[in-house]
Amino acid sequence: MGAEILLDKHMYKKPFHGRSNGSHSNRPFSNRGPSHGGQRGGNRGGRGNFGSYIDPSKFINKAVITETVEHFVPEHKFEDFKIGEGIKRAVIAKGYKAPSPIQDRVIPYILQGQDVVGLANTGTGKTAAFLIPLIDKVINDPKKQVLIIAPTRELAIQIEQELKSFTKGMKIYSVCCVGGANIVPQIRQLRFLNNFVIGTPGRLKDLISTGKIILANYSTLVLDEADRMLDMGFIVDMRFIMAGMPKPRHTLLFSATLSPEIEKLIKEFLHEPVRISVKSRDTSKNVDQDIVRVMPGKNKLDVLRDLLSQKEFSKVLVFGKTKHGVEKLSKLLIERGFKAESIHGNKNHSKRQQALKQFKENQLQVLVATDVAARGLDIADVSHVINFDLPATYDDYVHRIGRTGRGDKLGKALTFIE
Repeated sequence: MGAEILLDKHMYKKPFHGRSNGSHSNRPFSNRGPSHGGQRGGNRGGRGNFGSYIDPSKFINKAVITETVEHFVPEHKFEDFKIGEGIKRAVIAKGYKAPSPIQDRVIPYILQGQDVVGLANTGTGKTAAFLIPLIDKVINDPKKQVLIIAPTRELAIQIEQELKSFTKGMKIYSVCCVGGANIVPQIRQLRFLNNFVIGTPGRLKDLISTGKIILANYSTLVLDEADRMLDMGFIVDMRFIMAGMPKPRHTLLFSATLSPEIEKLIKEFLHEPVRISVKSRDTSKNVDQDIVRVMPGKNKLDVLRDLLSQKEFSKVLVFGKTKHGVEKLSKLLIERGFKAESIHGNKNHSKRQQALKQFKENQLQVLVATDVAARGLDIADVSHVINFDLPATYDDYVHRIGRTGRGDKLGKALTFIE
């Protein structure tokens, strides 16, 4: 059995706060009024898309502003970690002052070569928690190769960008292998030694099957957002990759949730892992959550337009259910004069990256997305998350609204209920 370290951050003393405005009934809301914005069917009360019933009261929670919170005190400083001076300087150059809870707990065990299961909320510094010690491992052995698997191309690209920000001038090489992008440059880069190969399961499987990636060369594996990979149906690809990797190996698995399916993966893929949980509560204390009731006969799109016309809705991430619906909704918003773009699975790689870049650089007010944007993406200063369509599960809701209220900033999340 692996050791288990639980860091309980559930330190918020007040009970659940919601408004009793008639929204706390356990009965599903009726689907009165038509659906708009290219969506089929309405949000039938609190029933997520193809998921189970979610009580609408769970979408209402006031941000904690004045409440006294016990502050986490890290056991370590970055300079205390047994890592090289080069990576220490890179950490300081990025403005890191003290380790976050996941970094404080995880880094020592990764440095010791132990398998780790990290359970952490979104936005906790998880990527740096595994990159910092793995970069140190590569510095000590320049021929070392690490494979990192992420569920979406956006997250894979973001991991590589963070890796590069840590390794400037270190002669550490990487390649990002994701579907939807041209495979030829990826194959060209794979002809050389890459210390880090970061990719999505499907593209990695293709490159392994054609001999472009030789799994025997990779003794370290990171499974990031493992729960999301399961949700997206990548289990067969994951098993294919794992089957070709050497044993023993160093395996790190990170997940926001710990379902029975994830437990099964842990037993299947990891050897006596240290379990480290730094989860706080389900949703961020910095996110002010509420519902928007679409009254009978009211056009859902008009309600959204009225919200987006308000000054404080400066950088808004709108979540929809389907690829087609998201694309149509973004076009309808553009027709109404908003600077908007969409991101979804039917959009090619370059257009998705362009839309993300424009949104990050504040060239857009609105980014309309499917749940492809709900996990892992670190976009600064998102003022609002709007659930135009209900999420399939409460976990999906948690990840969606985690795109706002990041760090010590306040954010707002609104969920449409018909």
